[in-house]
Amino acid sequence: MMPYNCVPNTLTIYRKDKTLVEILERLKSLEGGLRNLEGKVDNLNARGTLPLSIYSPIQSNPSPTTLDTSRISSWPLQNVHLHSPSISSASTRDVQYVSATHKILSWPFIQQVLENKVPNLDLASLEKDGAAMLLWLQGRTISLPTSISESLNIGGEGPSLPLQVPHSSQVDGMQARELNINWETMQRLAKSYFDTFNLIHPIMDRQAFQSEVLPTIANHGFDESSTSTLACLVFALGEVAISAVQGAPINTHKGRPSGIRGGTIERPPGLLLFNEARRRMGFNLTECSLENVQMFALATYLNMELNLPRTGLDKIEALVGLPDFSGSYSEDDYLGNQASHFQEYFASQIVLRRLSVEFHTTLTNEATDKVRKAFGPTHVPVETSIPPATVMIKQMAAQLDQWRGLLPVYLCWEEEHPGAFPNPTEELYGDQSMYPSPIPDLHSNFMFKADLDDPPVSYPYAVDIQAASLRTRYYYVKYLIYRPFIFKALHRPEQMTRDDADGVVECLKASLKWPIAMSPTCFHKRLVPCVFFWSQNLLGILLILHLTRQVPILMRIRTMMGNKFDQDANETAVLYIDWIRDLKDADATALWCWEILKGIYSLGDDT
Repeated sequence: MMPYNCVPNTLTIYRKDKTLVEILERLKSLEGGLRNLEGKVDNLNARGTLPLSIYSPIQSNPSPTTLDTSRISSWPLQNVHLHSPSISSASTRDVQYVSATHKILSWPFIQQVLENKVPNLDLASLEKDGAAMLLWLQGRTISLPTSISESLNIGGEGPSLPLQVPHSSQVDGMQARELNINWETMQRLAKSYFDTFNLIHPIMDRQAFQSEVLPTIANHGFDESSTSTLACLVFALGEVAISAVQGAPINTHKGRPSGIRGGTIERPPGLLLFNEARRRMGFNLTECSLENVQMFALATYLNMELNLPRTGLDKIEALVGLPDFSGSYSEDDYLGNQASHFQEYFASQIVLRRLSVEFHTTLTNEATDKVRKAFGPTHVPVETSIPPATVMIKQMAAQLDQWRGLLPVYLCWEEEHPGAFPNPTEELYGDQSMYPSPIPDLHSNFMFKADLDDPPVSYPYAVDIQAASLRTRYYYVKYLIYRPFIFKALHRPEQMTRDDADGVVECLKASLKWPIAMSPTCFHKRLVPCVFFWSQNLLGILLILHLTRQVPILMRIRTMMGNKFDQDANETAVLYIDWIRDLKDADATALWCWEILKGIYSLGDDT
């Protein structure tokens, strides 16, 4: 494939977005601050506290009549004696911060709950080999059929589009097949891919593909080259994208269509073309080319979709530079970016992901073990100081807020309203806008909705997937860095301080109504990368929300957060349960999550 700055004889549009460049430049300053974070934490551990002027000062208890229920500012400075069931100190000494949901299930308090509610769950194996166990689940599904002697059906009600596969012929001692797709079908599949998956993760050069690859295949047919393999993968994903929106749902539940559309559980859309790509990939393994990198990146999409082993491409992430989209690109991509801002969404997600990796590294680094022991059984914080671990988490939250503050206005949304439309600007509602018009009141009209019975809105350019992914990852990272306070509340409630309670509040607020699980995105699950990742995390949140109705200290915090939180938490539980229920017949991880939820929430299979 040709680089972006070498596309000949085409309409090219040179445009270097100033906002995008600023996002990438500011990443350096964020990363610099993170690199210094560990040193700051070590110093904090020596000093024991941070000057209170950096954050809001600790205040004496206000009158109950002035309580702000959005924050637990009335939490007493002295330790709070609200005991959970007794847990051995020895059993909790090594558990503070964890990132994976299966490790939450290994928390001593959670284990007690699961032993009572889900007695058949193998907690010993989960604690020992949780990650391997979940990966094994992803590979446990029904083997995909390899037969390609079928017709290609794209969309829901339209006619079948022929995929002609003549009988095998002998070529140089190998069995070769001739794969023929008509020009109209190739154009439609390619456009579908480039208007969806390639906007979510810009991997391919649309102009080079359309001007070089498509004509070559149309004139000479498919061969065993990496270019033909790449084309098969693009066409396969194009079929997935069409089916994900236009295809028939694989089932219905109480009159509500499934969010998994197109094909069947055994034969998902794109399988025919994917099998053709898999057959050819063996010929391309030894090539060192851009096409090979693109080929395995695209295959990763389908590996996740079809529950196949990963390609290992993620291992070379550190060698890949940040995109700046500074070269030329096609008119279609220019118009797509004007309407969806996919470049900014993509760059912003890269920045956010790198922040989350830095947070994870800092929280798990052995160099910060002394700080993390602030959550351990032997640490009793001084009444008038902020524990070092709390300071560390607040600094991370400040970095996260800084990332959010750098977002372009057309990507921003109200913090307290995950489903709101982006902040209003005139260009949101221009001729190229994907948003419905008119929008009289952004506070009563939302891009993402919790009402799953309301017909979902269709946004072109997969903009709902792009926006939902960015926002959900933001709330996920925030939820993750504050989750150690949930651990402390469950295992050492007698040591809880006001700052700890504030941490619990932030964790709970960050767990609510993730757009990925709301309408319309939840009805386009085949377009959502790594659905099994989200299923696991939604399970963890559902467990925590359940405990806010069972554990005295969490019950008190939930009550103090007010009726609005209670309503949102209830809607969140409905959304997340529906997500897992909808996927349980098609995804082994979701089925595993469902079995746990049935015990915790007393659900039936027809719930």
